[in-house]
Amino acid sequence: MKGSPMDSGEDFDMLDSVDDEDEDPPPLEDAGGGEKEMKREEGAREADGKSSDVTDDSPARAEEWLDVLGNGHLKKKVLEAGNGPDSKPQKGQNVKIFLKMSLSDGTVVEEEPCLSFTLGDGDVIQALDLTVLLMEMNEKAIVHTDAKYAYGGLGSTAPAVPPTSPLILELQLLEATDAPDLELLSPQDKIRLAGQKRERGNTYYQRGDYTFAVNSYGIALQITESSSKVDVSPQEEEELLDMKVKCLNNIAAAQLKLDHYDAALRSCVSVLVHQPDNIKALFRKGKVLALQGEYAEAIKILKRALKLEPSNKTIHAELSKLVKKHSEQRDMEQAMYKKMLGNPSSSTLQKHKAKSSWSFSWKWLFGATAVAIGGVALSVVIAARN
Repeated sequence: MKGSPMDSGEDFDMLDSVDDEDEDPPPLEDAGGGEKEMKREEGAREADGKSSDVTDDSPARAEEWLDVLGNGHLKKKVLEAGNGPDSKPQKGQNVKIFLKMSLSDGTVVEEEPCLSFTLGDGDVIQALDLTVLLMEMNEKAIVHTDAKYAYGGLGSTAPAVPPTSPLILELQLLEATDAPDLELLSPQDKIRLAGQKRERGNTYYQRGDYTFAVNSYGIALQITESSSKVDVSPQEEEELLDMKVKCLNNIAAAQLKLDHYDAALRSCVSVLVHQPDNIKALFRKGKVLALQGEYAEAIKILKRALKLEPSNKTIHAELSKLVKKHSEQRDMEQAMYKKMLGNPSSSTLQKHKAKSSWSFSWKWLFGATAVAIGGVALSVVIAARN
């Protein structure tokens, strides 16, 4: 994904612009469709005269494919039953699985004997998040997934998956444990964990999956903001703050891509509360304000950013473009006001002139009359004295 440094993949470290900072992004697709599909299949068996006593753990059940989402694009088949329904993992737990990933022609593209991730956090492809949630401990299963729930239309370089490729996943659930208490984590462990979530968000951002990017950045942000029951040194506080600012900047970037301008503005403001001279936050704030039509304020913000970093060509280009737009906007507004007020007609001018002339005549006549009366009065007075 190419772009200007201010719009690249990093804070990432220059990622340009809770589903917003205050709103939760959409979760992964509901896996409940699988349970509905199982009930429909049970009803069909009963209608055919088959025994309704067959349970999910029976060999007959293990041979069936489960349509996880009810759309035919994600199917799971149990190869070996696990330790029972009560052993299924919960969203938010840390799990370990055996994974063998193959293309539809059988080419193995990845094999992980012990892959660890947090279930439901978007740390892995969606197919894994959705299907592992349905597995029992020690269960072995095979999953067929469409590209939509794997690496999509872009594919992947690591693992090497061509664009729009369906995948075959061989899985075994090895372990499920509760996630660590964030309040008890050391500052360095928090920074490390938040960094992992942020990097996952970067991957989503670079792939154009901005909603999932917001989700990952939001999780990382929650980690940095969590309270602590262990001692934190001033240096560690600075490191946590630096990670928090990076997450907020990246969230703003993804929110801009989603056209969530109010949310992106709040994210930028949050950065500037901690770091008033943060160039990325100032630049993105200026972009958001411009997109909202606040050209004068946007120009003011970008000039401030340019003063802090005069050699930044991206800010120069954005500011130049914005000044031009602002000038055009003012010209349009002036033209609109002139049109609304209109030009005085000739008849109106004539009436105005006639009124002025009439007014002048009356004033002149009144003045002349006053002078004449004054003259008569004076003559009377003089005659009386004589």
